[in-house]
Amino acid sequence: MVASQTSVSSALGQFGAAARWEDFSATVQQATRRSLLNGLATALCSARDPVVAAMVRALRPIAGPDQAILIGQRQRMDAASAAFVNAVAINLLDYDDTHLPTIIHPTAPVASAALALAQWRGGTGRDVLEAFAIGGEIACRIGLAVSPGHYARGWHITSTCGVFGAAAASARLFRLDADRCADALGIAASLSSGLVENLPTAAKNASVGNAARGGIVAALLAGEDQNAALASIEGPLGWARATGDQPDITALIGELGTRWEFARNTFKPYPAGIVMHAVIDACLDLRAAHALDPARIVAITVTGDALLLARGDRPVSNARDARVSIHHCASVALLFREADIKEFSETVVFDPEVAALRGKVKAELDATMPVGAARVDVTLADGRKLSQTVASARGSLERPLSDSDIEAKLRRLAAGGGTGCDAGRVIEAVWTLERDPAGLDRLLAALA
Repeated sequence: MVASQTSVSSALGQFGAAARWEDFSATVQQATRRSLLNGLATALCSARDPVVAAMVRALRPIAGPDQAILIGQRQRMDAASAAFVNAVAINLLDYDDTHLPTIIHPTAPVASAALALAQWRGGTGRDVLEAFAIGGEIACRIGLAVSPGHYARGWHITSTCGVFGAAAASARLFRLDADRCADALGIAASLSSGLVENLPTAAKNASVGNAARGGIVAALLAGEDQNAALASIEGPLGWARATGDQPDITALIGELGTRWEFARNTFKPYPAGIVMHAVIDACLDLRAAHALDPARIVAITVTGDALLLARGDRPVSNARDARVSIHHCASVALLFREADIKEFSETVVFDPEVAALRGKVKAELDATMPVGAARVDVTLADGRKLSQTVASARGSLERPLSDSDIEAKLRRLAAGGGTGCDAGRVIEAVWTLERDPAGLDRLLAALA
């Protein structure tokens, strides 16, 4: 691929090869650290989950020599398999980061690839952060260019765009030049997959893990001078048009390197689909303001935009369903005044009291409400009606989690995951990762 020719891949390839950590703004640098810290928190919580264990068992017979750690598991696998498993662990509980304009969760595929390759190829903590920021930005840019039509067609955007971010991060850690980086992105276009229909199943986990591994494979192939079409992404028969509408090229490469989408990454206070968070906030507010007795509730109406209803107006048959259910999110917030890991466990999902309250919840569409907002109306047995509207959920760009919030989240999730990791050491290692010459080794030791 000739980088001097105008194409999306060549523009992104030039950015991926030329961007330098020291040139990033303090905002971008801190967003990168925050994203890594939050991702490690979610991975430590699910490291011992049966789903993650199943992924390890499935991959072990075809794995290569041990090259990188599995977060919180005290074992290692080859870099591609470690990236796969760690991406699954980060994303599994719907507690990871979210780029709200696209609903991409960039850390799972991108950081997993960067961490694995740095261990295999001898990178530093600074290298990891630099590659992660570049890959995260490219994943979000590509997603922005095809949103919302891409997701509406059934493509799971974290997986389909995550492979581009993982490829860019991998290309950077392999120190590929701009042409080879562009080829890695073009190859990634042919490795992109993931379906919304599969979100309530283990196939979702596989597609997120495959995005991390696929990005590594794409960069490896590009490093061996395997190329891709110049317009693999935006061409008439390229990825963007095959999976969405006419791509927005300005959103994709406009102000590249100066306007950072990755700096808009957000972090969840609840382990649930991001569009459910305003529902949870509204219910928590109602419970706190009115000292509600859930036994006196006779009806609950949740009103929101089309995306909220499309994602969350669903029956609940397992914990995966519960994390993306309007009905379950409202019920547990009102019943327990909490919405954390326990409230989305199988035990709580099948609790008769929870199921009964879920049955009182109905969802209604209000096309005038913005994405991310919700209104909850509660009718009580004495006829009173209470209402609460949340325009911007906690954890959104308007109400972001603080650094200390993310630290507390990691401490809580690390303890709950039962890995025995020292949360304080992990936190200190992340905040000092690029300044400490032994920072990556210290982080890996804390995570093992």
